[in-house]
Amino acid sequence: MNPRPLACVLALSVLAGLASPDALAQKKRASKAKAPAAATACSDFYANANADWLRANPLPSNAGSVSVLEQLGARSRQQQLDLLDAASKSPQGNVQKLLGDFWASGLDEAAVERDGAQPIAPLLSRIDAIKSAKDIPPAIAALHQVGIPVVFNFGADIDLDDFDRHIGYFAQGGLGLPDPAYYTRGDADTQALMARYRNYVEKILALTGTPQAQLSADTQAVLDLETRIARASKSLLDLRNPRANYAPVETKALARQYKRLQLGDFLKAQAVNDDRVSMANPQLFSQIDGLVGSLKPAQWKAYLRWRVGDSMAPYLAKPFRDAEFEFRGRVLRGLAAPPSRPQAVLDAITLAAGPMVGHEYAARYYAPATDKRAEDMAAQVREALGQALERDTRLGESAKAEAKAKLQKLKIEVGTPNRDLDYSVQPMGRGSFGSNMLIASTWRHREEMKRIGRGNADRRWDVLPQDPALAYDIAQNRLIVTAAMLQPPVFDTSKDAAWLYGAYGALVGHELSHGFDSRGRYVDSKQNLRDWWTPTEASAWDGLARRVATQYGAFDYPDAPGVKVNATQTGDENIADLAGVQLALAAFHAAEPSAATADQSFYKGWASLWPQRMNVETARQRAATSVHAPGKWRTNGPLRNEPAFATAFACKAGNAMALPADQQVRLFP
Repeated sequence: MNPRPLACVLALSVLAGLASPDALAQKKRASKAKAPAAATACSDFYANANADWLRANPLPSNAGSVSVLEQLGARSRQQQLDLLDAASKSPQGNVQKLLGDFWASGLDEAAVERDGAQPIAPLLSRIDAIKSAKDIPPAIAALHQVGIPVVFNFGADIDLDDFDRHIGYFAQGGLGLPDPAYYTRGDADTQALMARYRNYVEKILALTGTPQAQLSADTQAVLDLETRIARASKSLLDLRNPRANYAPVETKALARQYKRLQLGDFLKAQAVNDDRVSMANPQLFSQIDGLVGSLKPAQWKAYLRWRVGDSMAPYLAKPFRDAEFEFRGRVLRGLAAPPSRPQAVLDAITLAAGPMVGHEYAARYYAPATDKRAEDMAAQVREALGQALERDTRLGESAKAEAKAKLQKLKIEVGTPNRDLDYSVQPMGRGSFGSNMLIASTWRHREEMKRIGRGNADRRWDVLPQDPALAYDIAQNRLIVTAAMLQPPVFDTSKDAAWLYGAYGALVGHELSHGFDSRGRYVDSKQNLRDWWTPTEASAWDGLARRVATQYGAFDYPDAPGVKVNATQTGDENIADLAGVQLALAAFHAAEPSAATADQSFYKGWASLWPQRMNVETARQRAATSVHAPGKWRTNGPLRNEPAFATAFACKAGNAMALPADQQVRLFP
């Protein structure tokens, strides 16, 4: 580094100071200059209400961000670790015995090393027994049964023509790389990645017992088969549209159409007896059907061995784990180091037995009294939404009738799903973590397959009770609040009722509003896909959205100099924040009319959800991708539009937190 430019700058600074006769006086006056004034409720409520948190939580040097909700997620993970530790030492009941043994087997690294590749030995023996083309489909079905999807994916999801049930979706998959395009692109970066991938495939095949002399040929056989699958697969962009990937077909036709692949027998092996499934890419399955007959069994055996080894690598001995992390962790995900052993075991248990953990998590950390209070408060916000929709001048009479019918059917599910699972599982024991992983994933696959069929659409949540989540399920017209979400800062029972309405109640209002916004308009009260707004009503909403976008588009993005909030990208969520605060305040005033003077606490409850710190890189990344505004504007954006906020804090005209009446955006009159 050349020091001369810096020396020149310093010299010029000194010369400038010497040239000014008032330099010393100016320096003295500057030293006495006052620090910037502290934020007030009326200048920056986010900074004012969260001052203590922001002082106490500087950004760690090894983190891109820290926030209240990230801390909630960390607390939930620690609660799960504590639960599993207690279950391993003193289990209470059969499910805890299963989880305790699973946990202890994962933490016993010496036993995992002694186990080597033994957990997958039965699967490899099954693959080695393949002699002809007819043996390949049963092997594929058997691997799906233990939670290792090979060749393609098959899972349960909502039937887009009948929201009352789930159907099975045959979808593309079976590749070791996340994007089919990797297999066909010829640019230098992709070729470099493929070289590293080839090396990884070869390592895993060697660890599964492939002879050294056969490694190169088997690796090439794997890459060739995956390339054939990739060429018949859709691009990732094409997969984003759910409708484009939904194509119901009669189940009975599958056996005739894909004779070599034996898809009828595949469904029987998964215990699926429904009358139809979705298959949006029949060309892919025709290609696979042909490959079963045209490729030699030896090539299929190499591919299946690789898929088993790759899928199970994180749960086996260190050579497997090291190979998997070096490619998937370091190369694909950019991780510098693998997770701690407890975190890795928790991740594995969540993947294979997450609902089991959720069942016990709710029993340990979630009180029935909390359930009742949270459900009642959500019902009050739902009532406030009904009254608001009735007053909504954007909606005509027909739309209001449809909204009323939809709201009456809206379900509120708090804590855990209404329908529990069958926890009958093969005993695990503490001898083999890899074997326990297969036992648990077989159980979870079995329970997932039970979702398929009529009347089963509301059987499960798409989130786990131990993960903090509060969400509106548009397909089932229900609000879901997980057990882990009902703790501070979202549901802090040490605070007064106003605070709870401002935090939890406003989040409920935010989510419920999605059932009646520019997305909710496409699902009616009978859970049919149709637009129940008129063009006039849609135009009125668009006008509202433009006004909100004008406000948010002017906001600077914190920690990202020169970047503004992307008001188009965050538009729907910004409107929902406005709705959530307005609805929760109405519910609070209706429930406790004598507590109107507690509005300050209500708004502090809302602000308490959003304090965060980010480094520049993280801030820029989120500004470019997140559908939510940053915490400062999730706090201040809605409140600047609230006349009750200015009243509560005596904000005057011209204060940043008190928009003039003609600039305020109110969702509901």
